[in-house]
Formats: sequence, C-alpha cells, structure tokens
Amino acid sequence: MLIAGFPAGAWGTNCYLVAPAAGEECVIIDPGHEATEGVEEALKKHRLKPVAVVLTHGHLDHIASVVPVCGAHDVPAWIHPGDRYMMSDPEKALGRAIGAQLLGELTVGEPDDLRELSDGAELSLAGLEFTVAHAPGHTKGSVTFRMPETSEIPSVFFSGDLLFAGSIGRTDLPGGDHAEILESLARVCLPLEDSTVVLSGHGPQTTIGRERAANPYLREVAAGLGSGPTAAPRRGM
Repeated sequence: MLIAGFPAGAWGTNCYLVAPAAGEECVIIDPGHEATEGVEEALKKHRLKPVAVVLTHGHLDHIASVVPVCGAHDVPAWIHPGDRYMMSDPEKALGRAIGAQLLGELTVGEPDDLRELSDGAELSLAGLEFTVAHAPGHTKGSVTFRMPETSEIPSVFFSGDLLFAGSIGRTDLPGGDHAEILESLARVCLPLEDSTVVLSGHGPQTTIGRERAANPYLREVAAGLGSGPTAAPRRGM
C-alpha cells in the first residue's frame, strides 16, 4: 500500500493520498488550506488517479482545497452531515475572529458531487476499504477512517483532529465539546490494537499503543476518570 502525506497551509494540516500502489487509483484525505499544489505534485510523482476525496471534518484547514481538487479530477467528496454546513459557511464554524481573516482569500462552497458519511459505514474506494466512525467533540461531524490490518501492514487509523501524538483536538470552537471528545476517544480509540498506526490531522505519525501509554488524555479516559488533564495543550484549528 502507498500512503503519501504532506503538511499544507498556515496550520500545517496533513493531507494524505492513499492507494494500493504507485500507478493506481487513490483516495485523497483532507485537502485543506493551500493543499492543491501538493496534491497535484503527489499525484504526478506516484502516477495516481484520484477517485474520491474524504473529509475527517469540516474546518477550513481540512476542506479549503476540496472544490478545486474535486473539480480538476471530476471526483466526489464525502463529509459527515453534521459538518456539511461548514463548506458553505466556514465563518459560522470557526467564529468570526478566525473566519473573517480567511474568507476574503478563499473560495468556499460545495463540490458538484458531495456525499454524506454515516457512523459505521464501509467505504470501498480505489480498491481499498475504509471503516467510518463518527467521533464528535472537535466538531459535531468529526469522523475517523480505519483501514484493516493485512498480512503485510498493521491497521491504519486516520484520526483527523480527534487524536494526535501526545494530544487531542481543541474543543473551544463552535460545535466543540470536551465531554464529547472524551467519549469519542473512549469509544473509537481505546478498542483499537496497540499496533494500529495513527495518521492524524496535524503532527507526526504515532501508534495507539504509544498514545495509550503516554498521551495524558487517552490515559485519563482509559483510567475511567473522564475529565482529562489540563496541562497538555490541545491542537487543531
């Protein structure tokens, strides 16, 4: 399997291209702020043909390049209905202070073909299988995508802004909820195998085992304390 990732834009948001191998079809995950050029470079480098864009949530740093990428390659995009409004009204999702700084320089709106994700959905795209888990807390419509373990590689978990190496997503923007993100961590992340590779929306690669041992938020959830520590900073837009 081929996974090509790069950080894009002002927030260093990770965009991923996933394919069975070089020269085949691929899925693009979270083409955000200023990601278009990086997507095209990765497609050319690995000789990939995109068939879909899938989105972990609706914040502008994860969706800002969806319309040009989908338009250039005539492919659909997928998003949870809880975050669909953000594609046309990002200022409502970010708060006026953040949104007003960006809207003058960006084209917002939905791609021509926008489809909705649901909890537990199984997506078969580009010869790959993705299991969707609704994971609210960072936003109401946040989701994760998990790929199954094979004889060659461990399971891969695209966590969006739910779980990071050493941290979790912020919950202080509209739609964020600290109690919800803790519940999502417990329900979605804790059951995963320690070997599961975590590719998040920001920052470096990690594993569930590493986060179970060292991430203060996941440790608190695993211990059943439920409140989460305040010392470790949270991340995301």
